[in-house]
Amino acid sequence: MIEENIEIMGGKPVIKGTRVTVEAILRRLAEGLSVEDILKDYPYLTQQDIQVALLYAVKGA
Repeated sequence: MIEENIEIMGGKPVIKGTRVTVEAILRRLAEGLSVEDILKDYPYLTQQDIQVALLYAVKGA
């Protein structure tokens, strides 16, 4: 789930309960990192979190 709260990362969309922004996830994917690589960097995220970030980005496009 994505949340936007001005008190967390200045209101940027983040994975709920974290300070990981949708932008950070998308940037890493664009740099060529795999989902597995991202999950290693952020072990508290799930594959579903990454999918939700992608869906959020698509809906915003």
